[in-house]
Amino acid sequence: MINEKVSNLLNLQINKEFYSAYLYLDMSNYYLSKGLEGFANWFRVQAQEEQAHAMLFMEYMQNNGLDVTLEAIAKPKVTFANFKTPLEEALTHEKYVTASIYTIYAEASNAKDYRTMEFLNWFVKEQGEEEMNAEILIQKYDMFASTPQGLYMIDAELKTRTFSPPSLDLS
Repeated sequence: MINEKVSNLLNLQINKEFYSAYLYLDMSNYYLSKGLEGFANWFRVQAQEEQAHAMLFMEYMQNNGLDVTLEAIAKPKVTFANFKTPLEEALTHEKYVTASIYTIYAEASNAKDYRTMEFLNWFVKEQGEEEMNAEILIQKYDMFASTPQGLYMIDAELKTRTFSPPSLDLS
């Protein structure tokens, strides 16, 4: 049985994941408005991933007989000063999501909720990958985007990213 505090944190995480998708769609729109279709694609795929994560949290809660309450999704409040700003904001946001996952994990551990800890193990690993991918994108930007040719090459590379839905056994 999942205790009330863990259940509440899981439910809050659903909203955070949907907000993440919303934030990344905003970033995608920014890049598209600047003619950078590859960067727009990268963030559109990122938004799809975050939406899939929210759905995994919902399914986990539902499979464990917990009520899910969907909350309003806040409008992103980020202003993009230049092409690098969304990249930096994405990394900051991923670190925020990682901290949130760790909070749920710690509370599940305190409650000896091993099932939820097992469920969250995938997200702990996923967040490590998310932060690493954001850091790599910033590094590439710093190394190559100082010239129009370099920016074009990064943008072309990012156009190739596709969405692969995560597969977790939530039974």
